[in-house]
Amino acid sequence: MTLTELRYIVTLAQEQHFGRAADRCYVSQPTLSIAVKKLEDELGVALFERTKSRVHPTPLGEQIVKQANLVLEQTATIKDMADAGKDQLSSPLAVGAIFTIGPYLLPQFIPHLQTLASKMPLYVEDGYTHTLRKKLRNGELDVIIVALPFNEPDVVTQALYDEPFVVLMPHDHPLAAKTEIDPGEIGSQQLLLLGEGHCFRDQVLTTCPNIHQTEETNSNVRTAAEGSSLETLRHMVASGLGITILPQSAASSSIYSSNLLVTRPFVAPAPSRTVALAWRASFPRHKAIDALRKSIQMARSDLK
Repeated sequence: MTLTELRYIVTLAQEQHFGRAADRCYVSQPTLSIAVKKLEDELGVALFERTKSRVHPTPLGEQIVKQANLVLEQTATIKDMADAGKDQLSSPLAVGAIFTIGPYLLPQFIPHLQTLASKMPLYVEDGYTHTLRKKLRNGELDVIIVALPFNEPDVVTQALYDEPFVVLMPHDHPLAAKTEIDPGEIGSQQLLLLGEGHCFRDQVLTTCPNIHQTEETNSNVRTAAEGSSLETLRHMVASGLGITILPQSAASSSIYSSNLLVTRPFVAPAPSRTVALAWRASFPRHKAIDALRKSIQMARSDLK
């Protein structure tokens, strides 16, 4: 039994598909399949039920996968302890960020981080909150950038800044004549939202309850396809399909001119989200976390 085999079965249990699990583990599908079968033969039990459409753990397999995940977490802790004995700013830092933060925040703070910790390159990954949560737990990521609330046992969370939401619309839209938008005015518009799985969608619905009510009763609210992004919504707005709500950082980054798209703030108190860092309590490279935090704060100061 090896740590690699344990990582394979944990990933396979998460993906429930040999091909996707193999891609995540950076191996071929036959390699992963053979390793899983080898472990099953060694243990003398079937860990997974296999069908043509999916693979899922057996009841005993679920227990073993859960224990394997704990082993991987402890292994990550051992590696963290070893790294603490080295220069904390001289080895790569694995950073994850949710889809609606990473593309806009990373270009802002990485130049500052290069100044503060020039020998600490970043391994960067975008993902959904639930995916980043798992990767943080099993040591694939050192720190993640998420929106609050974010609660996870043995994980430290620190708020960084609050970010207001704004409305994105065509320049000739009736609401563009206003300097501020009342959330109550959104319900009657053709509104575009991210698909299920994006936490920003949930944040919009939570902070704008009238939109939530509209979504349930009004066909004017349209959900973008699964896997869509804020940039996809921006393109749809530019094409004239409707309006959307963006975090302020995403609104300030656009390939479209003000002759085509404009943004308007909400009336106070504006809907917003709190962006935060989260890392394992056992992660010993405190100086690396501090450098990351400081670089983000410097980037935010540049915007003021």
